[in-house]
Amino acid sequence: MSIRIGIIGYGNLGKGVECAIKQNPDMELAAVFTRRDPKGVNILTEGVPVCAVADVAEWKDKIDVMILCGGSAFDLPEQTPEFARMFNVIDSFDTHARIPEHFANVDAAAKEGGKVAIISVGWDPGLFSLNRLYANAILPDGSDYTFWGRGVSQGHSDAVRRVDGVKDAKQYTIPVESALEAVRSGKNPELSTREKHTRECFVVLEEGADAAKVEEEIKTMPNYFADYDTTVHFISEEELKKNHSGIPHGGFVLRSGRTGWEGENSHLIEYSLKLDSNPEFTSSVLVAYARAAYRLSGEEQSGCRTVFDIAPAYLSAKSPEELRRTML
Repeated sequence: MSIRIGIIGYGNLGKGVECAIKQNPDMELAAVFTRRDPKGVNILTEGVPVCAVADVAEWKDKIDVMILCGGSAFDLPEQTPEFARMFNVIDSFDTHARIPEHFANVDAAAKEGGKVAIISVGWDPGLFSLNRLYANAILPDGSDYTFWGRGVSQGHSDAVRRVDGVKDAKQYTIPVESALEAVRSGKNPELSTREKHTRECFVVLEEGADAAKVEEEIKTMPNYFADYDTTVHFISEEELKKNHSGIPHGGFVLRSGRTGWEGENSHLIEYSLKLDSNPEFTSSVLVAYARAAYRLSGEEQSGCRTVFDIAPAYLSAKSPEELRRTML
């Protein structure tokens, strides 16, 4: 029996989930839910209904896992607890500072509904988080470093687009190359948030919008831009489409540590990603964790989880025997 997947939100992330489902034979797309007029939303999968989010409760027993594809700034803090009462859910909530709060809210809702929720799934938070945990456990005497980019951050771009006066926008996260090289060379630098990354925004204004006001609101936005050197460029809609239509991203997780009785040997762990499409890669991670949520639900578990709580074997369509034979 295929795992029946529902998608809430059909933007870049939702479309990526639809594509990822196609690559997983043990899954099928059951329905797509949108806040737009469903008649105006055309999806790729033939024969699958597009429904209004307002009608989602009618699908309570027809979907095994609901994947939530809204933004972290405004959508997921409300949507994930709401839908976790009705469905097993996966989200990609990526506001790191608010993950504990979000976890608590979703955990209460999922336990109330007897469902499984896995939050903050993606590559960071997500795969990068796992690599930080593994590296810390293996090299307890050491230092962590995470660098993102150069690439488009979906969450930060969405946050910019929510600013009054902004018609459209893309935001790039850019590692400070000198800081990255200092880590790789074993210097173990102490780096502030501002010293590790810069942020660059390309913004199309609404007609009559106050550019200075928009720039100030972006640069002072807590959790997103306030702690970084941020540059805001105001450009035309045509220029945005021509030069900033892609959604690449990537990054590096490093831990520099020492072993030996006197710490005489040094080691560097580095994990990196280079992504042509941030949303499509993130979607692929979401779909793998949907399989885990389905399996946990089948074991009659409930409540919220993060990637730290999921055994790797739960992500794979392969049997434990096949995993041991082919991958161990």
